[in-house]
Amino acid sequence: MHLSSGKVAPLQVTDRLRRGSQIVGRFETSGLAGFKVAAQGRPLRVQVSLSADERSVSGWHEGRVEPLGPVPRFLQVRSQGRLRQCVLLRGRRAHARVAFDLTPEEIPDDGLICVEVLDITEGDGISEEVREAVSGRIASDGVAGVRLDKVVFEEPPPVDYDPDTLDGSRCELYSLISAGGLANVNRQGARVLRSGMFVVNPVLKDRFGSSGDITLRLGTRAEAVSMIPATWRRVNSELRWLRHATRKLLHSAAPPVERVLSVRDGSLGEPRQSVQGNVTELVVPSPSTSPLLVMLGPCPDCMPTLESGTQSV
Repeated sequence: MHLSSGKVAPLQVTDRLRRGSQIVGRFETSGLAGFKVAAQGRPLRVQVSLSADERSVSGWHEGRVEPLGPVPRFLQVRSQGRLRQCVLLRGRRAHARVAFDLTPEEIPDDGLICVEVLDITEGDGISEEVREAVSGRIASDGVAGVRLDKVVFEEPPPVDYDPDTLDGSRCELYSLISAGGLANVNRQGARVLRSGMFVVNPVLKDRFGSSGDITLRLGTRAEAVSMIPATWRRVNSELRWLRHATRKLLHSAAPPVERVLSVRDGSLGEPRQSVQGNVTELVVPSPSTSPLLVMLGPCPDCMPTLESGTQSV
C-alpha cells in the first residue's frame, strides 16, 4: 500500500496533521498519523518520506511566518510507541527517508499503525545528555510545517542484498545516517556534514549496518571559492582554501569526533577513532536499539565530510 494523499480511507487518525491532496499532510507541530492496515498476522515494512520547504515554519497554519534560520531540525520518528529512527533536516528543500519493520506482535487486532514525528526535545525515552548536547544547535519546534510526503506499507522481502561499503551519500539514502537530508536522491560520493553532527540509525534486518561494527571514514573539504568579482569575501574564501590545502599537506586536516551518544542512553564513552593521514576512521556499534548522535569538533577553514561507511561482522 503506497499512500501519497491524505484524502484516503486508510488514514483514519490525525493529530496536529493537516491532510493534503498530493501529500499525506503537513504537521502543525509534533503530531501523528494513524493508518488502518490489514496485516493479517504478517510483519510489515514501513517507509516514511519527510521533507521541508518554504512553508515549514512555526505558525504556518495560522498565517504566521517565523523563519527558523540555518540550524537543522532534529526529529524523532516513532511507531507503536517505540523510537525507530531520527532525522536531521537542514535547509528549505531537504528530504529524508525513514524505514523500519513491524513484527506481527506490534500490530494490534484492529490494524491501526501510528507514525509519530516529534522534536527531539519532546517525549519520553530521550537522554538528557543528548538534549543538552544539541541545545542551541537545532531549531526549536522542528516539526512545524514538515511535510509527510508518502507512507508505504509492504511485506519485507525474504532476503536483502547490500554491499559491504557505501559512500557517504548512499549511507543517507539507505537511512543508515542522517546529516541534513537529501537535496538530490541521485547524488553519490562524499556527504558534506554542514551541521557538525549526524545521526547513525538502526536499519532494517539484514541490511547494511544491521549487525557488527560500522567504520565511518570522515574527511574534510575546502569550501569552493566564490565565482564573483574580487571582494573581501572572495579573498577570505581563497585564504581558507589555501589554509586547508596546507593542512592537508601536513596531514592535519582530519576532522575530530568529540562525542558519540545514544539517543536513548546517553554517552558511549570515549569515541573509537583513529587518524590515517587526513581521514578519521570512527568505529561505532550497530545501533540496533537506539540511534546514535555523532558530534564533531571544529574543522578550521573547511567542512567535514562523510566519505564512506564499511560494515564488519
